[in-house]
Amino acid sequence: MGEVLATRPRVPFFEVHSENYYLEGGPALAALGRIRADYSLSLHGVGMSLGSADSLDLNHVEKLKTLIASVEPALVSEHLCWSAVGGRHLNDLLPLPYTEESLDLACARVAELQERIGREVAVENVSTYLTFADSTIPEWEFVVALAQRTGCKLLLDVNNVYVNATNHGFDADRYIAAVPAEAVAEIHLAGFEEADGCLIDTHGAPVAPDVWALYERTIGKIGPRPTLIEWDTDIPSFDVLQREAATAQRILERRDAVAA
Repeated sequence: MGEVLATRPRVPFFEVHSENYYLEGGPALAALGRIRADYSLSLHGVGMSLGSADSLDLNHVEKLKTLIASVEPALVSEHLCWSAVGGRHLNDLLPLPYTEESLDLACARVAELQERIGREVAVENVSTYLTFADSTIPEWEFVVALAQRTGCKLLLDVNNVYVNATNHGFDADRYIAAVPAEAVAEIHLAGFEEADGCLIDTHGAPVAPDVWALYERTIGKIGPRPTLIEWDTDIPSFDVLQREAATAQRILERRDAVAA
C-alpha cells in the first residue's frame, strides 16, 4: 500500500481481500480509504464458504456489509467453494461435488448473501486438484446454472479454467464458450506451477503463455472486462506486476477496456 500511495500508479482499480479489512479503524483501513479516494476498489472474499453445509456466518456477513458501506466498492466477490464445516475453518478453498444437491445449496447461500448485503455478488470459479465420483454436472454448467438461478455475476478466473482443464482433461475453450458474456463482471489471471504432472494455481509466477492465449480468446468471445493480475506469493517488484497488467491492457485496448 505504501508504494501505491507514494507513486499513484496509472491503473484503474485495485482488489483487496475483504477479510484483511474487517477492522474498526486503524492504519490499514485508513490507508485503504486513501487508496479508495483515487481508485475503484474490488472486494474479494476468501472466507464466506458458500458451498458449506453450514449456514452462512452472519457475523462474517455483517463485517462484509460494514466494509462495503465504508469503501463503496465497484465489485464484491467470493469463491465457489467451501472452507468451513461444523464451525471449523480450513485454510483452503475446497472443491464442491458438482451435483444437483450441491447446486441447490450453493444457490441458496449466494441468494441469501446477496439479500443480506443488498447487492449482487460475483462468484469465482476455483482451481481444483481432484474430482468427485458423485459429480453429474460439468463444472462450466454448474457455474452457469448458479448465475442463472441467483442473478449473481461471475468472476471468471481464466487461469483456473486452464489449470482445471489440464488437470481434469476437459476443453478450456468449451468452458469459456458456455459462459454467458453478460454474466461476467471481472476476470482474474495468475501464474501456476507444475508438480508431479499437476498444475497448481500458486499465484506466484507470471501468467503462462497458454493462459494469455486463452485470455485473448475469452475477450474475443465475451468482450472486454476489468482484469486483475493475482500475485500472492514470491511477490516481485511493482514494476513486474505493472508489466503483467500492461500485457492484459494491450489485449483489452483492442476492445476499449481496462486492466489492473
